[in-house]
Amino acid sequence: MSGPLAGIRVLDMTSVLMGPYATSILGDMGADIIKLEAPEGDLIRQVGPSRSGAMGGMFMHANRSKRSIVVDLKKPAGRDVALDLARTADVLVYNLRPQAMERLGLGYEAVAKARADIIYVGTFGFGQDGPYAAKPAYDDLVQGLCAVPALIADAGDGTPRYAPINIADRVVGLHALAVILAALRHRDRTGQGQRIDVPMFETMASFVLGDHLGGLSYDPPLDDGGYARLLAPDRRPFRTADGYLCAVIYTDRHWQRFIDIAGRDDWRGDPRFASHASRTRNMAGIMTSVAAIFLTRSTAEWERLLGEADIPHARMHTLDSLLSDPHLVEVGFFPTSEHPSEGPVRTMRVASQWSASQPEPEKPAPRLGEHSREVLAEAGYSAEEVRRLVAAGVVTCLEARD
Repeated sequence: MSGPLAGIRVLDMTSVLMGPYATSILGDMGADIIKLEAPEGDLIRQVGPSRSGAMGGMFMHANRSKRSIVVDLKKPAGRDVALDLARTADVLVYNLRPQAMERLGLGYEAVAKARADIIYVGTFGFGQDGPYAAKPAYDDLVQGLCAVPALIADAGDGTPRYAPINIADRVVGLHALAVILAALRHRDRTGQGQRIDVPMFETMASFVLGDHLGGLSYDPPLDDGGYARLLAPDRRPFRTADGYLCAVIYTDRHWQRFIDIAGRDDWRGDPRFASHASRTRNMAGIMTSVAAIFLTRSTAEWERLLGEADIPHARMHTLDSLLSDPHLVEVGFFPTSEHPSEGPVRTMRVASQWSASQPEPEKPAPRLGEHSREVLAEAGYSAEEVRRLVAAGVVTCLEARD
């Protein structure tokens, strides 16, 4: 293994997206990620098309740089296998509810007996000291609880909608990643492992309210909250005479130059445009006026004019055109690799650039049970012990499944 986290082993007991997304980044950074799956495999293997039927694109991208072992945790011997794997791990990450981990005999106290300094990280719906503690949580539910659909309704036609990405899963996954790295640093200094809970609701509420708490931050409140610039109905890609263009007219200098381009000298003495604060207060009406101006010229004309004025702008991509974006093509963002069950696949490189220890994906997303034998061997199991576990249905290996 190479990369900045080489030598760190993570027992990944997560599924779907939030946890797997976090652990895939750890894997890209060189950590050894052991993905423990149930006999039926991670549900997200089945999401989207795949050549094998068990390697959908979302699974493939969120589970690269990992090894897969299949263990039936509902059997007592499966619990013992999980504890043996925990003894070899620096970090255990799970996204079952804590109550379910306790029922499996894999709560923090049991795992800490196997390895006292383990970092035991739970990514689940709600903090365990509140009334929602035992509730299930999914991305849509957490978006709703954190007012994302309501904010979209306020900024649009009044219809609540979920953001069309798994934003809660990915935001909380990134938070879990930061937590794991900080906990490892703490252990380096103190030798102390610990249990850490990363609740979706609280984490996502902080993420949303960082932008929108606004005047509700004060007692008594100074306003009803909400960042006016983000909620302006015409804060969207501007429609041009022949397409769409994204533009951010933000600073005083941007506005002075845009006023020149638009020929709206009357705006110079308009108090709505006097400062950033006044523009923010009046953003809804301002953006409606700007949207009407963008309709008067073609996309190419606006790109030229905004470029000459040094006003930030960008074309609006579709998913298809994003893949051929000239910048991403030039930096080699979409390398093609050969997957053992899927054949040629498009992947995405690690976005960050390191001068000394560049992270790289270590391996493609694993087939179900592909590494069961080698992981057990590394944990001290003999070939005969593995054979007995397979025969008892406690462990499944790829060749046995085939």
